[in-house]
Amino acid sequence: MINILMIEDDTEFAELLTEYLAQYDIKVTNYEDPYLGLSAGVKKYDLLILDLTLPGMDGLEVCKEVVEKYDIPIIISSARSDINDKVEGLALGADDYLPKPYDPKEMYARITSLLRRYSKSEHNKVVTPKSDFELKGDTIYFKGEALALTPAEFEVLSLLVKHQGMTQSREQIINTSRAMSMDSQGKSLDVIISKIRTKLGDNKRIQAVRGVGYKLV
Repeated sequence: MINILMIEDDTEFAELLTEYLAQYDIKVTNYEDPYLGLSAGVKKYDLLILDLTLPGMDGLEVCKEVVEKYDIPIIISSARSDINDKVEGLALGADDYLPKPYDPKEMYARITSLLRRYSKSEHNKVVTPKSDFELKGDTIYFKGEALALTPAEFEVLSLLVKHQGMTQSREQIINTSRAMSMDSQGKSLDVIISKIRTKLGDNKRIQAVRGVGYKLV
């Protein structure tokens, strides 16, 4: 059975999603209060579904706290349509963002897809002291040397460094970068990855995952 923690103050919405996912042997435990949700033993769950508009604490703050303390995939589920919320949520470490309203079938698909890709052992590589990468403020060091990066290159590489060993989808990378061209996002990402590889002097560090995106190894 898959155990999901949900922090959502719309109880009717939460109940509908809970009933739908139950048929797939997925148990959802919902908390309307974010503080109660955070104290519910987050690490015992397989995944977190997180609303943004919550009583007493903004969902982005919840996301930040969970990312800092736990190894758990996060899907933000929100009716807030501001693109900045989506960008900030993904930048903080959320793995996916599904705007409301949505069909429960789509949430189920995203849950199963994310859990297939998500590996806690890989996620732990982010904090390993043996990493050749170090992120300090607005500078990234590789093997002790500061890299000269453009704003777009910095945004892309910093996301990969923070999630080293984990595949980041093209959509996640593009939505997290404020500096990338909105007119040719896909092409721009490939060009940026190529330039980063050149600056690293190692084409094998950033691997393309066919049909998904990229990961830093």
